[in-house]
Amino acid sequence: MATEGNASQLISIVTLLGAAVIAVPLFKRLGLGAVLGYLAGGLAIGPFGLGLVNDPQTIIHVAELGVVMFLFIIGLEMKPSHLWSLRGQIFGLGSLQVGLSALLLTGVGVAFAFPWQIAFIAGAGFVLTSTAIVMQVLAERGDIHAPRGQRVVSILLFEDLLIVPLLAIVAFIAPVDASLAPATPLWQRIGLAGLSLAALVAAGLWLLNPLFRVLAKSKAREVMTAAALLVVLGAALLMDLGGLSMAMGAFVAGVLLSESTFRHQLEADIEPFRGLLLGLFFLGVGMALNLEVVAANWQLIAAAVLLLMLAKALCIYLVARVTRSTHADAIDRAVLMAQGGEFAFVLFAEALKLQVISAEVSANLTAVVVLSMALTPLVLVLRKRFARPQPASLDGVDAAENLQGNVLIIGFGRVGQIASQGPLARGAQLSIIDIDPDVIRAAEPYGFKVYYGDGARTDVLHAAGAHGAQVVLVCVDNKQAVTRIVESLRREFPQVTVVTRASDREHAVELVKLDASHVVRETFESALVMGEKAVLALGASEAEASDLTRVVRCRDNERFAIETAGGNFAGRALLLGNIEYIAPPQHAEHAHEPPPATPGMP
Repeated sequence: MATEGNASQLISIVTLLGAAVIAVPLFKRLGLGAVLGYLAGGLAIGPFGLGLVNDPQTIIHVAELGVVMFLFIIGLEMKPSHLWSLRGQIFGLGSLQVGLSALLLTGVGVAFAFPWQIAFIAGAGFVLTSTAIVMQVLAERGDIHAPRGQRVVSILLFEDLLIVPLLAIVAFIAPVDASLAPATPLWQRIGLAGLSLAALVAAGLWLLNPLFRVLAKSKAREVMTAAALLVVLGAALLMDLGGLSMAMGAFVAGVLLSESTFRHQLEADIEPFRGLLLGLFFLGVGMALNLEVVAANWQLIAAAVLLLMLAKALCIYLVARVTRSTHADAIDRAVLMAQGGEFAFVLFAEALKLQVISAEVSANLTAVVVLSMALTPLVLVLRKRFARPQPASLDGVDAAENLQGNVLIIGFGRVGQIASQGPLARGAQLSIIDIDPDVIRAAEPYGFKVYYGDGARTDVLHAAGAHGAQVVLVCVDNKQAVTRIVESLRREFPQVTVVTRASDREHAVELVKLDASHVVRETFESALVMGEKAVLALGASEAEASDLTRVVRCRDNERFAIETAGGNFAGRALLLGNIEYIAPPQHAEHAHEPPPATPGMP
């Protein structure tokens, strides 16, 4: 019997892993994303599909640790000073969005003649967004650390803080029944939550770093992995005992370790568990979709999903616009956060236990939330495929017009910013243009006025003052764009000195042939410095290392001149290698033909 029980558990595990392995690559191949693949796989193997796995709620509760670990990793990448800088977004933007959405969603329920208690429970459950889905989508898009991603993360953090207050409100509106009332008074629960948070902060400040230093001396990698899991799960448990969100606890622990020397190792240790458990969470959500309930009440559930998602999306859009987000960002946030979240399952279960809602209402509301979570990835895919591309917002950005600097910088990324310092130190008057509105807006707090303009267009170059400039610095990081800009400059302004960035050696040769005045390979100088440091490490004196660097520079200049005239391989004899170079024999009829180019050579 024990063997049969073990086999049954193993079958469930194999089924879960098999569903993920099959569904996720298939859905990603179809362009539908990993989240939708997990949800579809869970629906297929769940109790209302093939019936291969019959306990979705247990899987959801266990796999919710994937969300916990995700928030821990986000915390590791967010220093306390950065978190403090987001306080306005967390409490201002978060409270505005949650408050307005809760009022509107509750109003929708009341308008359809539901008792206000049920309307509130439905609205409160739906107003809190799915951290799992939103964070996964942000991670796939690489938006977590972008400004719009940080705003979304701030709202999610505020929502996590609302768990205790919402559960307290559910207890307050429950029917008066001593047997159902929470044993612990509200003030004690709030105090316990504060005490748990304080204990976690104290442990993070004074215990965790010394602990990891001691464990690191053991040089046992598995012990460090176990310690990383202990920190995440311990923080989650402490917050759960205090009545707070487990994800919030893991996030706080991550923030407290964000400046630790062990940060990167912790992230590497947790990442595999995070990905696996988060995938299981989405499988569990798919399995939890009760198709029998949906079929029996499909009209009510479909209408509720549509109305609640639209109402919440409208609130999110309005709040985003009021807080000065662009139309495109507001639409994106509204679509991304329009679903209900995993906390709704906890809220509905508590409301059912306290008899605020019936079992039938709880089942219907759960189906509504699960469907909204399942629809979100699909809506995002459809929006990406069919929505008209939105041009970048030019709010707060001025177009180049009648600029008169004696130095014009085109492109103000990392290279442009550093290149500007020399001319400014000599008192030059700079005109700067860039094609990215975000770069333009980000430069102003640092004391730079950057104008909008495409340097490849002749009319923009005239407006930017290229005709009156002594020097034009082309600092754009796109190879093709640099070539077009240099062509335009040489065609329209042959008298101006053009100093341009080149992405590699072949590009540099191309720009020299376009008659650029000075071509600077973006990796050349840093590579020389690295070589010189290596020579010093081998025991050379400062003078010897400097002389060798000068020789390397001279040989490279000579080789570059030969390649400009004779092709990419013409200067091979001047390039040192770790095998002996033997010049290929030259036949008379091919004596002047260079060997074929070798891609990627320095």
